[in-house]
Amino acid sequence: MTLRRQIATAVAAISVLVAVAVGLLVHQAMIRQHVDQARSSALTALNSALTDYARGLTPNPVAALDDPALPTRLHDLAAGGREGTVLATDQQGESMWAAAPVRGGVLSARVDFTQDRRAIADLDRIILLTVVAAVFTTVLAGVLVADRISRRLRTAATAARGIAAGGTDTRIGELVDGKDEVADLAAAVDLMSRTLHRRLEDEQRFTADVAHELRTPLTGLVTAAELLPPGRPTQLVQNRVQALRALVEDLLEVSRLDADVESPDLSAVPLERAVRRTVTLTGLDVRIGITSDQEVRTDLRRLDRILGNLLLNAHRHGASPVELHVDGRRITVRDHGPGYPDDLLDHGPQRFRTNAPERGHGHGLGLTIATGHTRVIGATLTFANHPAGGALATLTLPPD
Repeated sequence: MTLRRQIATAVAAISVLVAVAVGLLVHQAMIRQHVDQARSSALTALNSALTDYARGLTPNPVAALDDPALPTRLHDLAAGGREGTVLATDQQGESMWAAAPVRGGVLSARVDFTQDRRAIADLDRIILLTVVAAVFTTVLAGVLVADRISRRLRTAATAARGIAAGGTDTRIGELVDGKDEVADLAAAVDLMSRTLHRRLEDEQRFTADVAHELRTPLTGLVTAAELLPPGRPTQLVQNRVQALRALVEDLLEVSRLDADVESPDLSAVPLERAVRRTVTLTGLDVRIGITSDQEVRTDLRRLDRILGNLLLNAHRHGASPVELHVDGRRITVRDHGPGYPDDLLDHGPQRFRTNAPERGHGHGLGLTIATGHTRVIGATLTFANHPAGGALATLTLPPD
């Protein structure tokens, strides 16, 4: 149940309980009032009749001696020497009776209660209408208040999801008005967003600065390594220098993607030809499967980079055979290794983390770069583990 429904339900339940309780109290109070008034009238008429009877006069019209319509229990009470009243219903309707013993029988007085009962019924209808109107008004007010709170919370939640998706410049406080607890929550989230944004900027700036600072001495190191005399030690040095060079280039590429300054160079590309070209460039052993081929409009260089990193990651951290399958605009890359770790599946690729020892070692930038280029060309890249085992990456290209 949503928060709006919870508040509306709680308000409705409380208002109904309060209205019913108040209505019952008013109903009982009115009944007591009318009964007391009728009893007082009956006793007044009885006392007047007793006075007239004692003087030998004819009792008033509402009084009678040994009235056959007198309720039995009241007759027995008066016959026993006691005075009393009772509210009873007979063929003539509902009446309030008062009786007292006299010489020669029981003297009683009768006051009609029909009008009082009608007044009580009219009051009950008024109470019912008032209760319904009060409940409706209260529930409507509760729904409106709950809707406003819910709408503001949904706005804050939408903005928070935008922040989680990377929009750290989003500010919830600009979308949520007021000075209540929701506004306090929005202000706290905004503070968190600003702090996160500063840290991300510091990290991106650090990555770019490190890559740029390393590039100049690395160029000299590459040149010096090429001047070394041939031999096994020279080959080892050159391999490590090339690995360091690739790392620096990857860092520069990540910094450019982080800055969101990249724009795609789109062109019409036959997808099957593009996929086979990428596999050829990587020089890796890949099984290619084509279900349906079509021409797509994308950035061929970035597509090569995405698929190349996925294939390289599958060979480096997975196990053979590595399979690449094309189905329309959907491209899947699967290996038969241990699969992606849970942390990668939950949070996506993270730089400088390979996420699991069983998937090998490395600086963890390949999937990060692939994700960045995917974002640039407007595609989607998802990571999962195949039910039969192995890691499964799915690239879905956008429609033209």
